Amino acid sequence: MTRVFSTILLFLLVGLRAATAQQDPGVWVQVEAQPSLREAQERAQSYSSVLPDVNGFRLNSGWYAIVIGPYARTDAEQVLRVYRAEGQIPRDSYIAFSNAMGQQFWPVGANVLNRGTVAAPIEPQAQPEDTVATVTPQNSGESRAQALQSERLLTAQERKDLQTALRAEGFYNSTIDGAFGQGTRRSMSDWQRFNGYEATGVLTTLQRKALIDEYNAPLISVGMAQYSDDKAGIVLDMPLGAVNLDRYEAPFAHFNSTSDLNAKVLLISQDGDKNTLRALFEVMQSLEIVPLNGPRELGRDRFTLEGRGNGVVSFTQARLTDGKIKGFTLVWPEGDEARRLRVLAAMTSSFSATDAVLDAATGADAEQRIDLVSGLQVRKPRLSRSGFFADESGTVLTVSEAADNCTRITLEGDQEVQLALTDQDLGVSVLRPAQTLAPMGVAAFSAAKPRIQSEVAVSGFSYQGALGGPSLTFGQIADVRGLNGEPGIKRLALNAQPGDAGGPVFNDSGNVVGMLLPAPSEGRTLPASVSLAATVDRLTEILAEAGVSGQSSEETTQISPNELNRRATGMTVLVHCWD
Repeated sequence: MTRVFSTILLFLLVGLRAATAQQDPGVWVQVEAQPSLREAQERAQSYSSVLPDVNGFRLNSGWYAIVIGPYARTDAEQVLRVYRAEGQIPRDSYIAFSNAMGQQFWPVGANVLNRGTVAAPIEPQAQPEDTVATVTPQNSGESRAQALQSERLLTAQERKDLQTALRAEGFYNSTIDGAFGQGTRRSMSDWQRFNGYEATGVLTTLQRKALIDEYNAPLISVGMAQYSDDKAGIVLDMPLGAVNLDRYEAPFAHFNSTSDLNAKVLLISQDGDKNTLRALFEVMQSLEIVPLNGPRELGRDRFTLEGRGNGVVSFTQARLTDGKIKGFTLVWPEGDEARRLRVLAAMTSSFSATDAVLDAATGADAEQRIDLVSGLQVRKPRLSRSGFFADESGTVLTVSEAADNCTRITLEGDQEVQLALTDQDLGVSVLRPAQTLAPMGVAAFSAAKPRIQSEVAVSGFSYQGALGGPSLTFGQIADVRGLNGEPGIKRLALNAQPGDAGGPVFNDSGNVVGMLLPAPSEGRTLPASVSLAATVDRLTEILAEAGVSGQSSEETTQISPNELNRRATGMTVLVHCWD
């Protein structure tokens, strides 16, 4: 009763939403794929007798898919969960997308995607009113003796494939050895019993086909097929129903998505050595297609990268052999893990390299931008500001906006730091490195009180790292208090950029007399020549609260611009806030 009641509720829920989805083809629950039209029609008819919203489409691969829907994505996931739990559909059913569907063959005469229909449908047969809510399997067509005889003709790999498929279906948990012992026979019986067949322990020809087809359905749905790239010198199985070659930009062959799945593939091919391999390993981690979270491993002649986040899962592998680096990247949407793992396993196991290698000049005429690497977008932080080293262990002072609500904070893009303390009133934060650093320079805080109209310079990353290093902006101290007379802040006559915020303010002796603060954001706009800076007194108080003792200096000798630039470069750092 519980199963029937939950099914009725589900019919009412998704039936109404499916009617709406007809106007906007959403997603589908794919339950089967058959190699022939007649088989697919028979199976679609069987499903239609017990389930609503059954449709059938021809796939790009030439197979015929039986799907339920269309639904909104959330409704499709609910349908998938309930029908799987009740045994109404195979356990390897999954979410499929409209772009993968071609001409419609079921229901007879239907054309919901406006892509034409497949001719010669079978005639529907009347179903008894008391039809049990399960899909009747196809007739096996062989006796046990005949099944044993056909089984003896299987190759060793085909026998292992059957064990692998049984394991994937949850019926077998022993060694994949191709030997059909008691454990394998028991798992075959369990699979037969679960699917409504006579439990003989020997699969017939049709049963073996049904098992392998179910196992390979995820690969069939994305058109998995062998691909040979003569330019890159790579041969492997690829989801050619979901991606297509777009362009070459050395060292990559770019395959972009051709469906709602939004999958991507890169083939990697270049001449190189161990240093080239290491450089490629570092470059790949800077790209948007490789999210920050995930395991990374670099060996002497190979590396692997996995990244999860921002709605995608990315996997990259590359290997150095005989002076050539070959590999691939697979980018797949989150939430489709079972199919992703099947596709990735197929790509990995089929990968092979030939002597050819992609010409390093290939794609040299493509768009050039500093935020692109061979046509791939470099990952960008949400915000970048300046900061400076306050002690010999690498503690950094910066503005609080560079550390607020960040999932990760780094210096110069890769050195991770942790937020140690924030003074919300002043807008200053103290960052502590995850590992002890050895700064080239450390701030020497001036012990003398600054004087109005004295010359100062701010060291900062004015253009948020685009120039590769900090630059100096010169000005004067206009007032030793803030705009409203508040202590702890001084006003500068200095034209700064947003990226300069957090940078140290130097006097002409090279001592730090403050830290540049960001422009006020409470609905006011200051003249371009007006900037604000935190005073040394307030900065040392904040450092002390964080357990850090800043260095002080009473040096008064004026230093040269070159020496000031050297000191500024050694202590000023670029702070990145990442989402």
